Amino acid sequence: MTESRRPLASRNTGWAQRIARWLSGTSLTPNRISQGSVLFAAIAFLAFWTSTYTGTALAGALFVLAALACQFRLLCNLFDGMVAVEGGKSEPDGPFWNEAPDRAADLLILTGAGVAIGNLALGLAAAAMAIATAYIRELGRAEGLGSDFTGPFAKPQRMAAVTAGAGLGALEVWGLGTQYALLAALWITALGTGLTVLRRSARMIAALKER
Repeated sequence: MTESRRPLASRNTGWAQRIARWLSGTSLTPNRISQGSVLFAAIAFLAFWTSTYTGTALAGALFVLAALACQFRLLCNLFDGMVAVEGGKSEPDGPFWNEAPDRAADLLILTGAGVAIGNLALGLAAAAMAIATAYIRELGRAEGLGSDFTGPFAKPQRMAAVTAGAGLGALEVWGLGTQYALLAALWITALGTGLTVLRRSARMIAALKER
C-alpha cells in the first residue's frame, strides 16, 4: 500500500510519452486535463441517456460514442499526471483536481449505463462502489499507509468493462448477435468493484493492526 501514483504500463509507452511532452509544451494545465475527464464522462452519460429515445441505428452509434468517451476519460486521467509530474507543471490545487473529477466521472458513466439498460439502481450501485474504492484508498493514505490501487476492479478495469459492454451493446441493438452485453458488463462492474472495496478495506485494517 505504498504506491503514490496508480501503476500504469501505458505511462511508459513511447506514444504516451510523446503526447505528454507535446501537451506539456502547450498552454494546457494538468487541472484542465483533469477537468476534461468530466466532459468526456458527461458525453458518455448523454450518449447512454439519449440512446433510450432513439431508433436502432442511432442508438448503436450512441453506444459507440459512449465507449469512445470512456476511453478518452481514461486518457485524460493518464495525461494529467504525466503533464504534472514528468512535464513539471504541477499546480498547488492539483490534488483536488486529480481526485474530484474522477468521482464525478464514475458517477456519470456508470449511472448513464444504468439508464441505457433501464436499470438505474444497478448503475447507481456500481457508481457507489466505485466512489467507495476511492474513499478507502484515500482513507488509507490519510492514515499514512500509502495509496492502495489493488483490484480486481479498479478504475481501468471498470472503464474496460463498460467500454466492452457499450461496444458489444451497439452490435446488440444493430441485431448482430450479442445479447444483454451492457447489462452483463454493469453487473460485473458492480460486483467486481464491491469486491475491490472489501479487499482494500481488509488490507487497510490488517495494516493498521500491524502498525
